[in-house]
Amino acid sequence: MLLTPVTLRTRSQSRTQPRSSRHRKAALLASAVSVCLLAAAAPPEPLGVGDRLYPELGNPGYDVASYDLSFTYPGSNDKPLQAVTTIDAWTTADLDRINLDFAHGTVRSVEVDGHPADFTSAGDDLVVTPDHRLSEGSWTRITVRHTSDPVAGKAQEGGWVRTSDGLAMANQADAAHLVFPCNDHPSDKAMFTFHVTAPNDYTVVANGLPAGADRVGRTTTWTYRTQHPMATELAQVTIGRSAVVHREGPEGLPMRDVVPAADRKALEPWLAKTPDQIAWMESKVGKFPFETYGVLMAQASTGFELETQTLSLFEKNLFTEPAYPKWYVESVMVHELSHQWFGDSVSPRTWSDVWLNEGHATWYEELYAEESAHKPMAERMKAAYGSSDRWREAGGPPARPKAPAPGQKISIFRPNVYDGAALVLYALRQEIGRPAFERLERVWVRQYRDSTAGTADFVRLASTISGRDLSGFFKAWLYGAKTPPMPGHPDWKQLAPATSGAAEGAKSAHKSGTARPRGTR
Repeated sequence: MLLTPVTLRTRSQSRTQPRSSRHRKAALLASAVSVCLLAAAAPPEPLGVGDRLYPELGNPGYDVASYDLSFTYPGSNDKPLQAVTTIDAWTTADLDRINLDFAHGTVRSVEVDGHPADFTSAGDDLVVTPDHRLSEGSWTRITVRHTSDPVAGKAQEGGWVRTSDGLAMANQADAAHLVFPCNDHPSDKAMFTFHVTAPNDYTVVANGLPAGADRVGRTTTWTYRTQHPMATELAQVTIGRSAVVHREGPEGLPMRDVVPAADRKALEPWLAKTPDQIAWMESKVGKFPFETYGVLMAQASTGFELETQTLSLFEKNLFTEPAYPKWYVESVMVHELSHQWFGDSVSPRTWSDVWLNEGHATWYEELYAEESAHKPMAERMKAAYGSSDRWREAGGPPARPKAPAPGQKISIFRPNVYDGAALVLYALRQEIGRPAFERLERVWVRQYRDSTAGTADFVRLASTISGRDLSGFFKAWLYGAKTPPMPGHPDWKQLAPATSGAAEGAKSAHKSGTARPRGTR
């Protein structure tokens, strides 16, 4: 994600799998399962998988295999959508109850394996009590009929984004459960199917590939399916009076971009850049990991761009505001594109691992600016180094970001996990050399494709590829209160607060990098 400077001031101050990765997830869930799976007689309470930053996100006791989401759009983006969410899951423990994350909508009924089930709310959880106990290792289907409200509730941000002509989604980091019941944590990736019914003059696009558009009377039901597992925070549905622009990417990759219909011609020069950007990323890290890609240019004020899987969300204003230099806009596009490998295909096991997402996206954004626009990465890294201690003090070290403050849930997206994390990657390349670093990047996205991975996995792989134990190096760079000396640059120093503050403004003004006037996630 990439944030605007306004977002950094206001939102952070106010306010995306294979069986092997599911085995790894068991370690994260084990303690929560042992203490939180309660007998039916105990009062319902919100659970969580024990994430350090979002302790009540996710739920123990089951592993989602697939979501089937049905939404009916009424033709107005200020009225609730009627919805049905069907979840197929494996139980990983004996369960008398099932907790789902869901906090913004009216639940009309719940069924478990075709039988009516009791339900109640506890915090941000929907607590379901089936008519029979679910045994560990069993396959279960949960069907929830509910509304999905696009109007934000009190102290709620994210989920549906109201555009000038409809809706889009922005669920990072903890807002998918404001849209649909789910296991809202990136450690539990699943397949998705979307069915969206809207009036005939609207166009609907979602993650994955189209699987039909059935017109009945005045409405059309659009169906999309993913071909790779996805974290809930990366779900995307856009409903609007949109044009869908098709083209072919590298090696025949099917591409579709979604833009306001009236702006299609004006935005085409930007849309046409994506195939070459994909080819550039493939030259660095390997084949594009998904079945399709495209950009969604929304007429909305979000304050950020977002790497929703296969269809990255951008504010249309990014491409029409003349103050943004061409090279900067292209680097923002590459930031969100690179997330398709780093953050989407390889998802963070916990939210403390978010530096692996944002540090890599910032890295490739900077590298692209260096190679295509002659903006030296070393200059930006030197500036980041000068501010790094202040970023660590304010937001925590890159791999241990400070928890979000109450009402500021996205405040983990601070400069320490963007340029601060890219600085770690720069130090690593300095330490092990360019050939080993470039091999590490390729092996990382290949080994953990369609899965989840954490900081410890990255440290182990880097040590293996470099042929030496790098645990001490990473401990200092990822967890230290102070920034270690930069290998190869003994002259780099921390800047005095006034100078550092100016550098920080240039950096944090974009949450995706390149000293820009916007930001990214």
